[in-house]
Amino acid sequence: MAGTTNQLVAWVHGLDAAGYDPAEYDQVVSSGEQVTIGLLAIALQKLGVPARSFLGWQAGVRTDAAHGKARIVAIDPGPVMSCLEEGKVAVVAGFQGIGPDGRVTTLGRGGSDTSAVALAAALGADRCDIYTDVDGVYTTDPRIVAKARKLERITYEEMLEMASVGAKVLETRSVALAMQHRVRVQVLSSFEDKPGTLVVDEDEIVESQVVSGIAYSRNEARITVQQVRDRPGVAAAIFGPLAEANINVDMIVQSVSRDGQFANITFTVAKADLARAQAVLERAKERIGYERLVTDSNVVKVSVIGVGMRSHAGIAHRMFQTLADKGINIQAISTSEIKISVLIADEYTELALRALHSAYGLDAP
Repeated sequence: MAGTTNQLVAWVHGLDAAGYDPAEYDQVVSSGEQVTIGLLAIALQKLGVPARSFLGWQAGVRTDAAHGKARIVAIDPGPVMSCLEEGKVAVVAGFQGIGPDGRVTTLGRGGSDTSAVALAAALGADRCDIYTDVDGVYTTDPRIVAKARKLERITYEEMLEMASVGAKVLETRSVALAMQHRVRVQVLSSFEDKPGTLVVDEDEIVESQVVSGIAYSRNEARITVQQVRDRPGVAAAIFGPLAEANINVDMIVQSVSRDGQFANITFTVAKADLARAQAVLERAKERIGYERLVTDSNVVKVSVIGVGMRSHAGIAHRMFQTLADKGINIQAISTSEIKISVLIADEYTELALRALHSAYGLDAP
């Protein structure tokens, strides 16, 4: 059924590209799942497997009122549990629920995975299997690094970091929900019958590798605000208007001039937000007091991830040295407890991934 949702969205945009009612938008785009669950139930029945379909609201999925990006607030497992107790397969529409006003809502990007994990948690399932177009979680993108290995297990924290910095196996919301409710998730291929990767609590992994994977994201753009007065409140003057415009800022670097009077502040935003961020900062130029803006969308964020970083020193040094040895300049750095991310020029993506994959001993034998 590839392309169905895109067609539904196109129909809405064809009528009203900007001012459409979000509740009616959800009514339209949620209809794709209604068709597929009915067809799947019929296909199962033809095979002799008792089955019935459930729309989100019929399965007790209750959400907030944020149409197009609703969050699940509760699930009544009763209807689905009754179906299972009758010996029937329950085919539940993902990506949708019902808001507090009784209107259909959709969950936004990754909504189907999120629905599956939430339902598994509500039912007390032993595991939630996600069938997708890859056969598991790899140490890095196997299309770029031929020696990438599939991981048998990965922790919630590592998967969350990977998803947040570009790995497209699972969406961040579904992983966060799985971690919150301790739902074991297995990522499997829809096309091959072989073991996938289990996403589990750290306690289930006997021996953690120092680094589990290298992820990358091309969804980054860099903005440098040049020659601003280095004074209290300047950062607030820059990032306040961006926050008001709901533009998320990621990596931040500040460099101060030799005389200490001026500073350049560099940060990253999502590539899709670049033009909007630039417009916001240009409107606030007088208040901020900068000389000029410099932008660059030909950048990539590369991240080294692993729970073993908590107890091992020298991980950052190895990353920086490996990139230096390859002549790759680092434009910005950000870290968390189990992740180090750097911003580099897009042209060095493949070289950086292969070099780091080898440097941390992740290459398949």
